[in-house]
Amino acid sequence: MKVVVGQGSCGIATGAKKTAAEFERLIAEKNLDVKVDVTGCVGTCYLEPIVDIYDDNGEMTRYVKVKPEKVEAIVESHLVNHNKYEEQAITAEDEQFVAKQQRVVLRNCGVINPENIEEYIEVGGYKAIEKVLTSMTADEVIEEIKISGLRGRGGAGFPTWFKWDAAKNNKGKEKYLVCNADEGDPGAFMDRSVLEGDPHSLIEGMIIAGYAMGAGEGIIYCRAEYPLAIKRLEIAMAQAREKGYLGKNIFGSGFDFEMRIKAGAGAFVCGEETALIASLEGERGMPRLKPPFPAAKGYWQQPTNINNVETLANVPWIIYNGGAAFGAMGTQQSKGTKVFALAGKIKKGGLVEVPMGLTLRDVIFGIGGGIKNDKKFKAVQMGGPSGGCIPAELIDTPVTYEDINKTGAIVGSGGMIVMDEDTCMVDMARYFLNFTRDESCGKCNYCRIGTKRMLEILERITRGEGKDGDIELLEELAMKIKDGSLCGLGQTAPNPVLTTIKYFRNEYEDHIYNKKCTAKSCKALIRFDITDKCIGCTLCSKKCPVGAITGAVKGQHAIDQEKCIRCGRCLETCKFGAIEKN
Repeated sequence: MKVVVGQGSCGIATGAKKTAAEFERLIAEKNLDVKVDVTGCVGTCYLEPIVDIYDDNGEMTRYVKVKPEKVEAIVESHLVNHNKYEEQAITAEDEQFVAKQQRVVLRNCGVINPENIEEYIEVGGYKAIEKVLTSMTADEVIEEIKISGLRGRGGAGFPTWFKWDAAKNNKGKEKYLVCNADEGDPGAFMDRSVLEGDPHSLIEGMIIAGYAMGAGEGIIYCRAEYPLAIKRLEIAMAQAREKGYLGKNIFGSGFDFEMRIKAGAGAFVCGEETALIASLEGERGMPRLKPPFPAAKGYWQQPTNINNVETLANVPWIIYNGGAAFGAMGTQQSKGTKVFALAGKIKKGGLVEVPMGLTLRDVIFGIGGGIKNDKKFKAVQMGGPSGGCIPAELIDTPVTYEDINKTGAIVGSGGMIVMDEDTCMVDMARYFLNFTRDESCGKCNYCRIGTKRMLEILERITRGEGKDGDIELLEELAMKIKDGSLCGLGQTAPNPVLTTIKYFRNEYEDHIYNKKCTAKSCKALIRFDITDKCIGCTLCSKKCPVGAITGAVKGQHAIDQEKCIRCGRCLETCKFGAIEKN
């Protein structure tokens, strides 16, 4: 019998280490022959901490939201008396979160111990690289990737085989393969989950890619904010070396491949490949003009290929199962599966992997369970700060590179931030533009100064100081920034503004001309009033942090609008529905 506690970053944040320690303590105290093991995130982040108990016959029972105080009951019921503890057992509805998915990249996440190479080998690990090195040429590997239709999962959706082939055909003293693990989009955590839950799939994918393009060294550029991911990668790399899967003469083929990790400082612009290369070389992370492309002159001016974590984690599965099997999933132009991070106002936040071509409705409502508190779905931001807002009326848009691009958003790395009726779209655009303004490297005038000017306008509008012509000025600046910026950060930074103007222009107009926030969200444009439903319980006045509420006991209270800071504490406190937000 084995107890497996999910210990990805999401699980640890909710107390999984304390839960695991309590299991270990009670198992030792009761002298039970049960092992406590670790795994990564299975994707159902909203149910953490998650505990899987495997009986001797291999049957698995999943328990969710297992806080340390719940452990004793599970131990007594399941481990001692061999009865399922129903109170913490996962429901049939929540089981569907994973059951409705089709997993390739996430196939081992939440299943194996990421710090034990033997478990990866047991599920077919390193069979793909063995197949490659013992029976395939570099051209045959690239052809298999071409057949699969795998496109870059980092945002651009560029055909993976083409990048590999370009690097292969360029001559250089050395060739390098770089994995972009600098995942920086707000609300995106796909790559982190793979690094923490299944690091060997990335390592194996990189070895295969290195063989295909003729590279002898692989570099994983991972942001330093991912300490657990870096730790597990280091463990996995050491184990792979010990087994002979990494290093000299892999599988006796004569092919040598070594890997190392570079911890990045967390600059969003280093997601752009030439800025990433500059950072690797010890320079400030700033993009350069292309061509030449990295495939010709990249790291140290040598042929270099850059793919992100998800792209490379697909590779072992594709090689082992055949490119046609991957290509059979998804659509004709957008093949295979895609991992999405569901965040925001959604009931079931976490990671989902589905075939390309499913609609936004399938993902948000079919798997994600819909909107928190059953509020009205308003929009979803796709592609992070470089993406755009897709409104409710387009919820049946298929999730493909082509269809999402038509909306003005992008698939990007796979972040989906779901918004409900209480979200102000002008403020949402302000939030994302503030992010890209902060993350601009400053090299291009249009990006450095233009995003600042746009942000100033948005801040004025959300304060109720917008004026006639602001919308048109935002559109003009947006197009100039897109046209005048060197890299993808500047070229896409205006997207959240442009898409919110396109689909929610009425909200901009409400802010500017009516001095009103449509969603009743912007503090400067809302007020709280006490109605005649007030019974004078005085609870709201006691909770007000600035003493803005006055009134006699059992008498109607009032709010001093000059003192009120619009914190909403009174609305949350009132039990009689006597406070209105206007």
